[in-house]
Amino acid sequence: MMNCCGLITTQKEPVPLKSIEVQLEVRDHVATVVSTLNYENKEDKPLEAVFVFPLPGDAAVCHFSATIGQTQIVAEVKEKQQAREEYDDALSSGQQAFLLEESEQSPDIFSLSVGSLPPGESASIRLEYVIELAVQADDGLRFCLPAVLNPRYEPQERVGSGVQVTSVPASLVPYSLSFSARVSSPRPVSKVESSCSLDPLQYLNTEQTQATVKLAAGHKFDRDVELLIYYKDAHQPTAVVEAGQASAKPGTLMGDPVVMLSLYPEFPQSVMSSVASCGEFVLLLDRSGSMDCLTNDSEGQETRISSARDTLLLLLKSLPMGCYFNIYSFGDSYEHIFPKSVEYSEKTLEEALKKVEEMQADLGGTEILEPLKHIYSQPCIPNQPRQLFVFTDGEVCNTKEVINLVKKNSGSHRCFSFGIGEGSSSALINGLAKEGGGHAQFITGTDRMQPKVMQSLRFALQPAVEDISVTWDLPKGVSVTALSPPITTLFQGQRSLIYAQLTGQSSDAAEGCVTVKYSLAGHPSQNQLHFSLKPEEDTGLTVHRLGARTLIRSLEMEETDDKGQHDEGVKKKVVELSVQSGVSSSFTSFIAVNKGNNEPIEGPLVRRDVPIACECISPRVMIMKFCSFEELFKSDLRARESGFNVPKQPHKDPLLQLVSLQKASGCWLLDPALAAALGKTSEEVEKPKPSAEVWATILALIWLHGFKMDTKEEWELLAMKAVSWLRTTISSPRTSVVAILLLSTIFSDNFQLPKKINTTNFLHNDSKS
Repeated sequence: MMNCCGLITTQKEPVPLKSIEVQLEVRDHVATVVSTLNYENKEDKPLEAVFVFPLPGDAAVCHFSATIGQTQIVAEVKEKQQAREEYDDALSSGQQAFLLEESEQSPDIFSLSVGSLPPGESASIRLEYVIELAVQADDGLRFCLPAVLNPRYEPQERVGSGVQVTSVPASLVPYSLSFSARVSSPRPVSKVESSCSLDPLQYLNTEQTQATVKLAAGHKFDRDVELLIYYKDAHQPTAVVEAGQASAKPGTLMGDPVVMLSLYPEFPQSVMSSVASCGEFVLLLDRSGSMDCLTNDSEGQETRISSARDTLLLLLKSLPMGCYFNIYSFGDSYEHIFPKSVEYSEKTLEEALKKVEEMQADLGGTEILEPLKHIYSQPCIPNQPRQLFVFTDGEVCNTKEVINLVKKNSGSHRCFSFGIGEGSSSALINGLAKEGGGHAQFITGTDRMQPKVMQSLRFALQPAVEDISVTWDLPKGVSVTALSPPITTLFQGQRSLIYAQLTGQSSDAAEGCVTVKYSLAGHPSQNQLHFSLKPEEDTGLTVHRLGARTLIRSLEMEETDDKGQHDEGVKKKVVELSVQSGVSSSFTSFIAVNKGNNEPIEGPLVRRDVPIACECISPRVMIMKFCSFEELFKSDLRARESGFNVPKQPHKDPLLQLVSLQKASGCWLLDPALAAALGKTSEEVEKPKPSAEVWATILALIWLHGFKMDTKEEWELLAMKAVSWLRTTISSPRTSVVAILLLSTIFSDNFQLPKKINTTNFLHNDSKS
């Protein structure tokens, strides 16, 4: 059931939010975002404007103020119930008041109430937050300004408890957006990309370490604004020490210096060159109605569910022999292909692929909690580490409950999560991966799902890092208090952040050292970072606020009782930390009251819900959102009778055609289907050959290396499996290499084999073979 998220038109009532201005400042991998929301009441009665909108789930909201005429009112952070009472009291007495609250169900949804805006009056609301930028598969740093807040599915037993959201199609959003960004880093900025049109990047110095960029004219706030920022030599460990707030008491979080360490562990090549041949891979696919949306706004593109099916094909073909797997799908209910995970074989693979090909976005809402409970109820298979892959567009409202469940079971598995499309919940996607010891990915705009999923599969096939510990070497008289939770997972080349409070005195010339020790494939390893204890200037308490946010999130994720209630001691600690640092939490709110307004505002107060963009919704999805299953069935019949056809599945591209023909063992069969996938006739491929399967597999590998190098990250694992099969099958290595050299006659003239492949190393590790 959807919770007050119907599609409405703006003609029914005026909307007082007129424009949003956003200024982004990026320093290395940390961003400060300042949003100004401009309101105007054109009605003849006082208004209360309520705007429910998304923010990144790990953002630290640290400033909230309102300007009316020449008067600025800066909000304070207070315990949530106290703030609500002050807001209600202010409205009752005719005063202007402003309330900003974080949702108790999900930390990426906020509610802003602008109370008692008189007729003809304007108000500007200033909201500021800081956030760490996530590292993408191609080493870009991702910033996302959420514009789309999808309807959040609410489980049946919780209906009425969630936040109230008013949504309109993106084309009807009545307010505009202006967006500009300034980027600075110790390393040169190589490029900035976006899913939206940008004006050209402007460098501010000759070293190209500072640059500005802004949205091109004419942008409509109808989709998320995503920036990808690329630096040269991005994988450099860094340390930032920030001085405490002068007005704060020494010994407190805000009064002491705080250090932020950014580490990029490098694992021994001997370990990384091997790929695990075991594991239990559980794939959990969202089949709710919204998965029937297009992957982007371009006409003729595939839907999310069809892209997910193609991705599952690639993922399943890339799994190693000897592993176990199962596939779950969910909506209002859930299904699984096998009663329990089965061993990976040609038979089980074919059975799974048939079921995957039939999967549609036809299971209604997005109830992810129950399938997760069922997965965790299954006993783990000895010596087969469980790896959970979750694919969803993230439209749930019980986010914290879902993440808590993953956290409770984190000792038995790693969780890799994928947010699909605009409006997916960053709190859910990031939370699943963080608490599940895995990795999160977002697929938006024109992104292809396949390369991002295959990167996560490579992470899953890496040996699990165990016995992780962090030790500090600091000058005498300086002690350290960790603000970050213990590191539970490390991946090759992926960033790990550590926040810590430093108490005591030291000279500006003093240095500290942090050592991360761990065990990898049974071998002890470590990474070290030396750093200066001299505080950096002009950091604006950004590091303190991010450290406070990290600690607040850790406390909020602590155990709750059967009713989901926190211990009063934990709640008190969060409130104290939130008030001290000025950073939002689920137990506090920002409250601002205009006490300088002497004359009370008269007249009945009218509430106006400001709509936010939801995605372009297909007729089928719209039917699913507002009809029962019986009505959906009948409307489907009526639609088909009236000539409305469900879009046909797009044809698979040549790569996916070839992948679909690979066997579980890694080989291909020499048949007309393979010839068609390679773009050749049966006669052209049936040349003299060592054996049919060997020849077919060599043909497929040569085609991949010759024509699909631009998508190598997608097929690399299944190619490794094919090469492994060849190594165990071919009895005469010299014969096979000669056969490979002859293949260039089969393909087009522009296929330059010697430049594409080192043939002497193609099948064998020993270059002399």
